[in-house]
Amino acid sequence: MIAAIKPTGSNTRGLLAYLYGPGRHDEHFDPHLVDAFAMLGMPDPGRDENATLTELARHLDEPVHLRNSEFGKPVTDHVWHCPVRAAPEDRHLSDTEWGEIAQRIVQAAGIAPDGDDLACRWIAVRHADDHIHILATTVREDGRRPKFHDSGIRVGDECRQIEKDYGLRQLKKGDGTAARRPTQAEMHKAERLGWEQTSRQWLQDRIRAAIPHATSAEELLAYLEADDILVKPRRGPSGDLLGYAVGRPGDLNKDDEQIYHPGGKIAPDLTLPKLTARLESSAPEEHPTARRDRPTTPWDQATEVLNILRPESTNTSADEDARTQANISALGELIEATAQAAPPDHRAQLRSASVAFTRAQRSQIRAEDGAAHALRTAARDIAYTATGPDGSAFAALTAALLWAAILAARWHEAKGHAHQANAARQAVQHLQSAADAALAPTLTELEARRPGEGTRRTLANDVRAAVPEHAERILSDPGWPALATVLADAEASGHKPHQLLKEAAAQRELTTARQPARVLITRIQHTSRNPAPNRRAEAARLRSVSAPAFGSPSPSAQSRTTAAPTSQPSRHRR
Repeated sequence: MIAAIKPTGSNTRGLLAYLYGPGRHDEHFDPHLVDAFAMLGMPDPGRDENATLTELARHLDEPVHLRNSEFGKPVTDHVWHCPVRAAPEDRHLSDTEWGEIAQRIVQAAGIAPDGDDLACRWIAVRHADDHIHILATTVREDGRRPKFHDSGIRVGDECRQIEKDYGLRQLKKGDGTAARRPTQAEMHKAERLGWEQTSRQWLQDRIRAAIPHATSAEELLAYLEADDILVKPRRGPSGDLLGYAVGRPGDLNKDDEQIYHPGGKIAPDLTLPKLTARLESSAPEEHPTARRDRPTTPWDQATEVLNILRPESTNTSADEDARTQANISALGELIEATAQAAPPDHRAQLRSASVAFTRAQRSQIRAEDGAAHALRTAARDIAYTATGPDGSAFAALTAALLWAAILAARWHEAKGHAHQANAARQAVQHLQSAADAALAPTLTELEARRPGEGTRRTLANDVRAAVPEHAERILSDPGWPALATVLADAEASGHKPHQLLKEAAAQRELTTARQPARVLITRIQHTSRNPAPNRRAEAARLRSVSAPAFGSPSPSAQSRTTAAPTSQPSRHRR
């Protein structure tokens, strides 16, 4: 059940005309009162042919007129309007039940507290099966104004309790981090102009798509302007940027003037201060020798960063939570950058994942944006690259993004962030489809050159020795022949299959993996094709670079990045 409190107005009679009228699309049916502050003697134009809307408006406005006649400054923002809507799958509610619900809503909002005989006047009108409208005039019988501080939160909490009491669909409790819902006027305007999205939704997508391309707020606004977004910066006398608003070309008001939306009205995390903190977070200094053994492409670098993520314990400090939230926010930017630069036939699922993950990027935990420098650098590198990935590199990155999103969902769930956990889980579904599609050509190529039976038996023994608890699932996985090819290739390059298996399994638990062989393929392919790292350079890097993690680098990740591949010749198994 959703109760959407609207901005206050001044025309009681005008709102009543809408509630008792046919609606904008003739959707109103049998409008009538289901409850009011005093039903006895209340005129109801829907049931009494002699009652008029003007009479009902005068009845509701009486305390307003009385106050205005006694005080010098008249009250003009006195019309409180709150539609209350049930979910489509909810059962039919009777007029009596809707009346009870209306009473609970006005009590929670502070319109008519329980037992208060001097409360505001209000009515509840029903003109459809699935919702009612509550109209109140916000001057009490004693002339005072009601207190509305946190009324939206209280009404939301009451809706969650109503859902339980009436056996309705139970929604998640709001946390103040959601973007504003499109208004009816915005949706009708988009429909009239043939737009698939309202202007605020369209602008939000464009701003988020631009973030990986910028390192400062000024760069971001310049990028938006280059993308034909109308930008209206607000500057101080010194020329410093103090705020911004953006507009969609062709979005005009009734006077044919361009409409601009401040970033904070588009989404809570798109205010100038929050964007500045994300974009201009300082980079940690790095030891000069730490750059020598980096993967050569942005795609490999991004995978390397993601592969050292591991979930934190739920028992974490506020500082650790702030770092984790920062990295989850940056993960969304990396998903978006990957969607933009991915091969064309893979972009749709990645784009859907990016949109779904948006809510997971912000929670009530304030992010320590400086902790996410490595992930943001990876996102920018991908956004700037003009070269697409090869098949195995792209498959490894999408698999790493999938695992990182799973970790994000688990962390949000552990912290009680219901909306964010749900958003991350939706993104996981899209990333799973993207990862499966990205790996399919690689699997076909690997399976076509599977090693001989004797080699596969020896490699199977390596699997049983390295990951005994998962061995049978791996060996029965349809992807096992392809994994055997990867292990044979790695051994031919000087790596030890047993060690690679242990390290890859330690990077991600395999218990919840649908197809553990596929998980191991992308991890081992990425690891085994890297050049042998320099021990001193890697040690310097680990000391100088904070881990881009939902925590710190796992011990297995550290051992993998510091262990050089063996120089022993491969075993002959033919």
